[in-house]
Amino acid sequence: MSVSSKLQSPYLDPEAVDRINKLELFVRGAVEGGRIGMHRSSLHGLSTEFTHHRPYAAGDEVKHVDWKVYSKTDRYYIKQFEAETNFDAYLLFDASSSMHFGSGDMSKLEYAKHLAAVLAYLVVEQGDSVGLATFDDALREYVRPRGSKSVIADISRVLEGTRGEPRTNVAAIMNEFASRIRRRGFVILFSDLFDHEDAFIDAMNLMRFKGQHIIVFHLMDPEELTFPFGGTVKFAGLEGEDELKVQPDRLRADYLEEVELLKTKINKACRAVNADYVLVDTGRPIQDVLVEYLNTRKALHWHR
Repeated sequence: MSVSSKLQSPYLDPEAVDRINKLELFVRGAVEGGRIGMHRSSLHGLSTEFTHHRPYAAGDEVKHVDWKVYSKTDRYYIKQFEAETNFDAYLLFDASSSMHFGSGDMSKLEYAKHLAAVLAYLVVEQGDSVGLATFDDALREYVRPRGSKSVIADISRVLEGTRGEPRTNVAAIMNEFASRIRRRGFVILFSDLFDHEDAFIDAMNLMRFKGQHIIVFHLMDPEELTFPFGGTVKFAGLEGEDELKVQPDRLRADYLEEVELLKTKINKACRAVNADYVLVDTGRPIQDVLVEYLNTRKALHWHR
C-alpha cells in the first residue's frame, strides 16, 4: 500500500515522502528548543508534564481522553502535555486566482497543494501538530492544528475543494493570524506574493514579533521567471484586470528587472526577521525543492 493511499491523500507523492522522511524541519531564531520535530519521542509516556485540557475533536486518539473529567461533566476532553505540545505549524495557503496560472502540467495552485501536503506529513511524522488556513481576499477554510495522522486527510480534503477568488490579501490574513495564534511555532506561507509587498512585509514583522518562525514558499511558474514569449501576445489578468495586448520583446528586460526586485525585496525582508525565503520554480520536481530546502536548513542549524 502506498503512502498516499494509506493516508488518504491524493497529494502525497510516495517518492517525495520517501526522500524527505529522514530529514527534519530544524528551527532557527526565536523558536525555543532548537528544532521542530523529533523532540517528543524520548519523552513521550515518561515524564511529560500535564499542562491543560482541550475539547475532544474528531481524529484525536481515545487513549488521551480524560475519563475523570468525562464522569463529572459528561463531556470529552483531551489531556495535553508540555512535551507533546511544543510546536504548532500553520500552513497559510493562498488560493487567489493568480495561483491558477501554470504553463506546464501543474498550476501554481496544484503545485502548492502537493507541497503543503508533504510538509504536513513531515510535521506530523516528527511529532508536532499541523493545521491549514486557505485564503484569497479573506479566510476561507480552517483546519485546527492536530498531531494525529488524520489531520493530513482533513487538510487534503480542504485542499481538494480549494478553488479561490479573484483577489488576494496576504497581509490581512497574516495580521489576523498574528492576533489569534497563542503558542510558539511555525507559520508556513504558500503564495506567489502578487500582492502589496510592503503590507506583507509589515505583517510578517508582526508575526515574527509574536514569536512565530516564518517560512515563505514563493511560488512562480517558469514562464513568470523567464518571460519567454515572442511576437504579439494577449495577456488576460487572473485577478480581474483587463486584457492587455503587448509585444513581449519590448517588455522582457523591464519585466525581468521587476521580478528580480520583488524577489530581492522579499528575501531581504525575510532575512531581517530570521524567516526562511524559498523561491519555488514550479517547473522543478517537488521532492527536489524540499530536499534542497531541508538540507539547507540542516546546514544552517549546525553552523549557528
